[in-house]
Amino acid sequence: MSAVNTLIYPVTDLAAAKAVFTALLHTEPHTDEPYYVGYSVDGQEIALDPNGHRKGLTGATPYWPVDDLGEALTALVESGATVCQPATEVGGGRTVAVLADADGNMVGLMQG
Repeated sequence: MSAVNTLIYPVTDLAAAKAVFTALLHTEPHTDEPYYVGYSVDGQEIALDPNGHRKGLTGATPYWPVDDLGEALTALVESGATVCQPATEVGGGRTVAVLADADGNMVGLMQG
């Protein structure tokens, strides 16, 4: 398994969050859409999701790249994780899912 390469923040005010993260990261976003604002910093994807809270995200969520999302979901659920967002195709051949560990910490999985 590779290291975390995406961190998504759920936000309620996309414009305000974009202003803060643009200042923090010293760069403009590579993607600036009403549904997603994404930055790339040294190969790390930092993103703002205005629909994140509705999807069940409770805070910044790291996304781990996996080769087989179904297999990873099954293994994590069998080990005690709870599915918060089932596997969802998000475009560009990418599918994501979000789980919570026993303490409610968000764990994102990303295939593709």
